Amino acid sequence: MADNAVGDIGTGVKSRFSMIGRTALITGSAGMLGRQHAAALLEVGALVVLTDIDVDGLKVARDDLEESFESTWIRTMAMDVTQIESVREVAEELDSEGVRVDALINNAALDPKVGEDGLTDGSRLETFPVQRWDAELAVGLTGAFLCSQVFGTRMAANGGGVILNIASDFSVLAPDQRIYHQVGLDYRDQPVKPVTYSVVKAGLVGLTRYLATYWPDAGVRANALSPGGVQTNQPAEFVKKISHLVPLGRMASPDEYRSAVQFLCSDASSFLTGQNIVVDGGRSVW
Repeated sequence: MADNAVGDIGTGVKSRFSMIGRTALITGSAGMLGRQHAAALLEVGALVVLTDIDVDGLKVARDDLEESFESTWIRTMAMDVTQIESVREVAEELDSEGVRVDALINNAALDPKVGEDGLTDGSRLETFPVQRWDAELAVGLTGAFLCSQVFGTRMAANGGGVILNIASDFSVLAPDQRIYHQVGLDYRDQPVKPVTYSVVKAGLVGLTRYLATYWPDAGVRANALSPGGVQTNQPAEFVKKISHLVPLGRMASPDEYRSAVQFLCSDASSFLTGQNIVVDGGRSVW
């Protein structure tokens, strides 16, 4: 009897996480985290629609995912999240094929990384170009709004769905600019995390709360996931600095957010909406 009970519990847990028969659309899929979100949902049986303005990057992402998952589960579609016509075209093409988007992951963002010129060139607040402000808010925040408007409206009309906004631990923290400091540079030349990143990520949490209370009667849930820093190819000194700010003493591996994405996009989180789930190794509690 005990063995059967354990088996039943295990089956129930698996079924709540299952996304078999459901379709997820992910923006910014050509990026590193976009691929990880796709892999997470493919692991639990979803069909994924990878979207990005970077067509070549989409092909690379698909080729990478096809090494582990069936190609028939993966589709790529060019989409510019800053242009409502582009978002509508994708939605209408899927509509015409009878494809319903059950989960939308708003992941697209412009995020200059450590080691790239973008973190230093024009990033300081004193000289931050308004054109760059407009461009980065257009992708990270307006793009999430437009996709939520188009696909969320369809979800509300067709029985519900899930919207997951990918924010950041900077949605609840200010950047610690000391970790970007470079010895020997004048104050005016020191690299900083740009103001747009914090504004976009905090804005996504506000958008999440709004969406959660807008369509609840139609079965649409909305949550935000706020990851901490992911270790990729950053300079060793930077990794050391940021690791000292994290209680777990390290940055995340690229695949460590997969389970959170599975939880937030599936029925496993059926009573969760309007929340910002911070997965940052404890950094925000220090």
